[in-house]
Amino acid sequence: MSDQVKEFNAYREKMNGKLLGDNNKIIKRIFNLDTNAYAAGALDVKTKELLGLVASAVLRCDDCVKYHLETVYKEGASKEEVMETLGIATLVGGTIVVPHLRRAYEFWEALENQEG
Repeated sequence: MSDQVKEFNAYREKMNGKLLGDNNKIIKRIFNLDTNAYAAGALDVKTKELLGLVASAVLRCDDCVKYHLETVYKEGASKEEVMETLGIATLVGGTIVVPHLRRAYEFWEALENQEG
């Protein structure tokens, strides 16, 4: 696994543990809602995660973009599907999304190049 992917996941896991460890009911419910919203339903998980990727890019949340990229990668999304999704995000969000598009492309490459 690339250093970029490892570092992102390690930090996310550490900080999520701390946040959830404080036993804040509101935060726990938000995490639970997020988990359940992306579960398979009328839309499959990959489609929901691609939708999350668009929203995250438009909202310019790099951590969110990375999370959704890794999830769609694990769900078998192709580079073409991801780039088309990011194209829609850039169209909707405008040119201010371009720096996030660059970082998303870089992270996708890291996912593709990770070791077993």
